[in-house]
Amino acid sequence: MDMKALETISYGMYIVTTKKDNKNYGCVINTLTQVTASNVLVAITLNKENATNQAIKESKKCAVSILSEQASSNLIAKFGYFSSRDADKFQEVDTQDVDEFPIVIEGVCSYLIGEVVNIVSCDTHDIFILRVTKAEQLTEEKPMTYRYYHEVLKGKASSKAPTYQEETVSGGKKYRCTICGYIYDDEKESVKFEDLPDDWKCPCCGVGKDKFVEVI
Repeated sequence: MDMKALETISYGMYIVTTKKDNKNYGCVINTLTQVTASNVLVAITLNKENATNQAIKESKKCAVSILSEQASSNLIAKFGYFSSRDADKFQEVDTQDVDEFPIVIEGVCSYLIGEVVNIVSCDTHDIFILRVTKAEQLTEEKPMTYRYYHEVLKGKASSKAPTYQEETVSGGKKYRCTICGYIYDDEKESVKFEDLPDDWKCPCCGVGKDKFVEVI
């Protein structure tokens, strides 16, 4: 199969959020499709291992913030590479409570709130069909596409994303971030990985050198 063909499919960038037992959950997704025009239904896809997936199944409701091109890579890294089980992703993020749900409004052009009407199991992921109960456009900023995220922000797909493909490497010494998959290539950088200062951070997700492993 030519995996390059799949890379030509268009996607957006979104943060889906929900609340369970008074705790906020959220993660980045890149799949959102409007299914119907009247009595609006949309479909989103989440990895079954995501804490947000399990929280939505219990709450039966979620919000989707549509990221704009003004969204920072740090915001995407916070919601995309870490688990809501272990981290408070909402700390120091501009949010708004709507219908008792946390909505990320930082770097966002629009949001919608939906009730779960169906869940379809698809191998590693679940498709959630949502009936939209509220939607609001916040700014006129251009929505961020998945291509923009990769080519302009130099972002990497999370290992739990439906579009994830493991990057192949060859040549000299390279080091892979175990959180986001970013590759540090000694041959392309001006400083070798071993000589980087101890406080150096991954340019993609912000973790330290201790989260990198040498690619063999």
